Amino acid sequence: MLTDRALNRALLARQLLLTRVDRPALEVVEHLVGLQAQEPQDPYVGLWARLDPYDPQELARAVAEGAAVRIALQRSTIHLVTAADGVALRPVLQPALHRMARSAFGTRLAGVDLGELAAAARELVGAEPRTFGELGRLLRERWPDREEIALAQTARALLPLVQLPPRGVWGRSGRARHAVFERALGTDEAPDRLVLRYLAAFGPATTADVQNWSGLTRLAEVVDRLRPSLRTFRAEDGRELVDLPDAPRPDPDLPAPARFLPQYDNVLLGHADRSRIVPAGADALFDEQFHWSPLLVDGRLRGTWRVDRKAGRLLVRAPRLSRGERAEVVAEAGALLGLLVPKAAEPDVVITAE
Repeated sequence: MLTDRALNRALLARQLLLTRVDRPALEVVEHLVGLQAQEPQDPYVGLWARLDPYDPQELARAVAEGAAVRIALQRSTIHLVTAADGVALRPVLQPALHRMARSAFGTRLAGVDLGELAAAARELVGAEPRTFGELGRLLRERWPDREEIALAQTARALLPLVQLPPRGVWGRSGRARHAVFERALGTDEAPDRLVLRYLAAFGPATTADVQNWSGLTRLAEVVDRLRPSLRTFRAEDGRELVDLPDAPRPDPDLPAPARFLPQYDNVLLGHADRSRIVPAGADALFDEQFHWSPLLVDGRLRGTWRVDRKAGRLLVRAPRLSRGERAEVVAEAGALLGLLVPKAAEPDVVITAE
């Protein structure tokens, strides 16, 4: 049996949040099976929390040169992945992308030939990169009785569209303009390897956890197929957990440092049951992370933060911090300000309980 605290420390170790590591940025991106990236700068903050030394320009160069791409993958959300993972993961996750598009827009596109829609969208973004708004308007010229958003979003599910630089390049800004991923996609659509990679980065976990993270369904048969090579545990509430035999499961009493994470860090979104990292009663804080960003104290969600760039100030909302925890949060916040507002005249950290 593994306690919630034991699961927490295992998750933090695999997410590289117990101790920062000295590893290449793209190697870490692959280990984490991508970084959620709706917000263009989120992956840079996510890597800052995990790497030492850290230079955001390392990832920025990879994005600018196409070694890392921004593409819809897990849960049909934008992820930053290596180009190699874009090739490998998109075919595996394609069923989830199709299902989510049908669920959201199927009735609104009833009667539309999806093959024709994909071909039309491919031609349009092939002529020049397009924003979703541009793509939707142009597609509606062919299907005038359909909604632009339904046409564009379904096209993104049908085609491997990537967001082109300067979008997602550190220190730069740009509209989300899309083109078809230039590399030939892989041919292996089996999710077995994806499940094993998930466990390496998020385990121990239940089948429901893997499904929640990936957006795929019917993974129980995959887990059963892999079971001879896995270890089995029980959570405190009796749920069956599977894991890689030699994956790290640290001492539950190991200290966990304060960590400032980006809005959509997968460590908070990677499980169906988040009790290992979101304590009871912290649901309101979790909801707030989509306006602020999450703060982990002793390995669990204990607060939220946002930066005021003009004032050179980092605002933290974290109730019930001990004196030692407060000092740790202030030190970590000061380091984060050095990344986000390096030219601030007088960097400032403000912690409130509300």
